[in-house]
Amino acid sequence: MAAEVLSQAGVKVDLYDAMPSVGRKFLMAGKGGMNITHSEPYDQFLSRYGSRQTHIKPLLDAFGPEALRAWAQELGFDTFIGSSGKVFPADMKAAPLLRAWLHRLRTDDVSFHMRHQWLGWDDGMLRFQTPDGEKKISADAVVLALGGGSWSLLGSTGAWVPLLAQRGVQVEPLQPSNCGFDVGWSEFFQSRFAGQPLKPVLASFTGLDGFEFHGQGELVVTADGVEGSLIYKMSAPLRCQIAATGAAVIYLDLVPGKDKQFLVDRISAPRGKHSMANHLRKRIGIDGVKAGLLREVLPKEDFDDPLRLAEAIKALPVKLVAARPMDEAISTAGGVSFEALDEGLMIRAMPGVFCAGEMLDWEAPTGGYLLSACFAGGRVAGKGVLAWLQRDANC
Repeated sequence: MAAEVLSQAGVKVDLYDAMPSVGRKFLMAGKGGMNITHSEPYDQFLSRYGSRQTHIKPLLDAFGPEALRAWAQELGFDTFIGSSGKVFPADMKAAPLLRAWLHRLRTDDVSFHMRHQWLGWDDGMLRFQTPDGEKKISADAVVLALGGGSWSLLGSTGAWVPLLAQRGVQVEPLQPSNCGFDVGWSEFFQSRFAGQPLKPVLASFTGLDGFEFHGQGELVVTADGVEGSLIYKMSAPLRCQIAATGAAVIYLDLVPGKDKQFLVDRISAPRGKHSMANHLRKRIGIDGVKAGLLREVLPKEDFDDPLRLAEAIKALPVKLVAARPMDEAISTAGGVSFEALDEGLMIRAMPGVFCAGEMLDWEAPTGGYLLSACFAGGRVAGKGVLAWLQRDANC
């Protein structure tokens, strides 16, 4: 996006990428449907950026969800709003959009240099490791868009952190975001149910800072714990609470839409020769992974008390003890602090060097919010470079 802004203004742009081809994480984001943004009201959209929304707002004010949809249409791709409010290209694919975008950039004389791994600076020049050995490049301005620390195989390794930190740039530690969490299942539960979806469920969580979450959706039981879109929406406060106290407890309503008294009445009905497992399956539809989860969490005696069992079914406590490793996460939190940047995303301590994308210190849930802020930040950085170059020319 920064290259697009600059090349369309007539600036010669060279784009360097450590990978053999560009946009690998962009293509990964498109697996299962290319969700580029979200259609919800703007104030609600901004709230998804949590504690960093005041820093993200100027970026999205300059290039928000509607501007992004118009941009896609200029490339020849209509968009539509799905049932959840997410926005997709009409064909749901990332690759055609990326190909059209790269074609336009090349037409605008952007030069692409693949397999160029950035190593930092040497006497003001950029150092790159390439298949032909180390190269040094001089540039009038630099935009760093190096990603966070998740999905390292796609290029975002976080190797840039010490390169900036050693130059005095304030960088917050990278942490997993939109990630799964460990629970520590028993061997029996793990072997029986790992990989199975837990749906529908209503999840609730209250953080130490008063943050409250209530949402219905789907979780997936993993060998180590839980993951899925419902967990990802809570990942930031869950991570913070685990860091502060060593654990975080979420509460799962296994039968959304059925109240506690209904459950008490159904559970209290005579079960004759039926086992408790069959009784719960027949009377309230609890079986499979949901039944297994009840057995995993509740003491045996609770199954003999209809009230306690009903309360657990409506609010089953699941204790999360650790976030999954960063490389498994969809995205990362942490990165270059906004306090280290000016309004054009230039590093204050390094004139002429700009930052954009996930390497900045912000996070958001999945649903189009990550890509939206990356697109917007790239454009703002590009305009920041234009302003810098113009000021430099005037001097």
